[in-house]
Amino acid sequence: MAWRCADRSLKPLDVYLPIAGVAENVFVLLGLGAMIGVLSGLFGVGGGFLLTPLLILIGIPAPVAVSSSANQVVGASLSGVFAHWRRGNVDVKLGGFLIAGGLAGSTVGVTLFKLLRSLGQIDLVISLAYVVLLGTVGILMFVESLRTILKQRKRASGPGVRGPHRRTWAHRLPWKMRFPRSKLYMSAYLPLGLGFLIGVLSAIMGVGGGFVLVPAMIYFLGMPTSVVVGTSLLQVIFVTGNVTFLQAVQTQTVDIVLAIILLAGGVVGAQIGTRIGAGLRGEQLRIILATLVIAVSLKVLYDLTIPPADVYFVGAQI
Repeated sequence: MAWRCADRSLKPLDVYLPIAGVAENVFVLLGLGAMIGVLSGLFGVGGGFLLTPLLILIGIPAPVAVSSSANQVVGASLSGVFAHWRRGNVDVKLGGFLIAGGLAGSTVGVTLFKLLRSLGQIDLVISLAYVVLLGTVGILMFVESLRTILKQRKRASGPGVRGPHRRTWAHRLPWKMRFPRSKLYMSAYLPLGLGFLIGVLSAIMGVGGGFVLVPAMIYFLGMPTSVVVGTSLLQVIFVTGNVTFLQAVQTQTVDIVLAIILLAGGVVGAQIGTRIGAGLRGEQLRIILATLVIAVSLKVLYDLTIPPADVYFVGAQI
C-alpha cells in the first residue's frame, strides 16, 4: 500500500519508507525516536502524543504516523519499565487491571479507526483529538502542578508523594480490593475503565496514552507519584503492542522500516530519561510534561488554521 508517491530522489542519508511512500533522513528519524524515548523514561508516557504530530510535520501520512508511532512506543516503554522495575516502582496488580481494560479499548479503537478511515475523516479526527485532549489535559495538569509548587514554597514541609486526591462517587463503586504497592483500597472498575479509555485513545491517536493516564492515576486514582511512572509504562507496552498488531492486520498502515528506526533511537533514549527523572520531584515532572503537552496542542491547532500550500491534493492509495 502506498499513501503518496515519493517525488524526490534519495539523498545519501535518506531511507525510503515503503508504506508511507516517502524518503526521510535516517538521523532525523533516529533523533525523533531517541527524544521520545527520553520522554518515556522521564515521565512514564509512551511519547506518541509528540511523535505522531512530529512525523506528520515532516511528511509522513497521518494514518501511517499513528500506526507506526504505536509500535515505537512499545520499545521505548519496555526499555523504561525495566529501569523502574529495578527500583520497585511498578504496581503489577493494578497494572494488570489497566492492561485488561486497555486491550479491550484498543480493539474497539482500531475498529473505529478503520471506520473513520473508510469515511475519509481520519486525518481531521486525529488533529482535532490532539487539540482538544492535549490542550485540556495539559492546562489542567499545569495549573495543578504550579499550585502544588507554590504551596510548597509557603510552608517548610511540603506535601507527601501523593497527588491532590479527593474521594468522589467513583470510590463508592463495588468490587473493591487492595493494591498494596500503591497503598490503595478501591473498586477494580476504576483501573479497568481508565485502561479502556486509554486503549481507545492509543488506537485513534497513535499514542501510549500516558499523557492522560499519568495525571489520571495521580489525581483520580490517588496513586503515589513514585509508582505512577513505572505502572503507566507497563500498561503502555501491552496496549500499544495490541494496537500495532491490529493496525498491521486490519488497516496495513504500519511501516516496519520507519518503526524499526524509531525503535532503535527510543530504546536508548528511555534509559537516559529514567536516569534524569530520578533526580526530579513529582510536581516538577508534571509541570514539565504539562508544558510539552500544551505546546504540542498549540502547534497542531496552528497547522489546522493556516491555509494549505496546495488547496487541492491528489494522493494515491493503492
